[in-house]
Amino acid sequence: MTYYLVIFAAGFAGSFHCIGMCGGFACALGHDPRGRIATVERHLLYNAGRLTTYCFLGGIAGALGAVLCTSRGIEVPVLNGPLDAAQRFLAIAAGLLMIAMALQFFGLLQGFHRVTVGFGGSTLAVSLRSLLKSPSPTAPVAFGVFNGFLPCPLVYAFAAQAASTAGALPGFLVMLSFGLGTFPAMLMMGGVGRMLAPAWRQRGVWLAGSFILVLGLITLSRGVLPFAAHVHALPGGPG
Repeated sequence: MTYYLVIFAAGFAGSFHCIGMCGGFACALGHDPRGRIATVERHLLYNAGRLTTYCFLGGIAGALGAVLCTSRGIEVPVLNGPLDAAQRFLAIAAGLLMIAMALQFFGLLQGFHRVTVGFGGSTLAVSLRSLLKSPSPTAPVAFGVFNGFLPCPLVYAFAAQAASTAGALPGFLVMLSFGLGTFPAMLMMGGVGRMLAPAWRQRGVWLAGSFILVLGLITLSRGVLPFAAHVHALPGGPG
């Protein structure tokens, strides 16, 4: 349970990054002319759509991790036991990806940042803007679902963590915890419609980078060291 609480806290810290990346969409979704309750419902639906996408990505990433680990007929053991070769490779790859994403939050590897964020992002953003004009009551959900697919280093980092769990359910839970952590800030953006001061948002981005860096180092160490017992630094890890 502690493991998922850490993921939730990392998502909450990362939500300051979400304000910069997706806060404009939440503000653009705006107020519902039917009143405050309708507005809250509108933004809950939007954020539920985002969360649905994150959970889907987490389940897929975890399942792919499991396929990689079992492709040679190897049974995937509990994560606090010895790692087989496939799991070691997966943990090393996921850890390195998370570290690379964390460095982007500290202003490094900007070339890599442009590649990961720019891939298909403009086309998806145009589609999101067209959804804003839809009068359909399901438009906020669809808006959130597509918003969740926007290229984002934060999402990529936690999808890598989900893959390292080598299981669809723990991968799903990783992204569920992360997505719930981003809920408060994004709801605030929808209800208040104002950005946080840039200095405070930058502090949150650095904090998010620190969380991702620590999780990436722990994930990497699971693949490098002989046993995963040291992962008890995060008590109650997945599994």
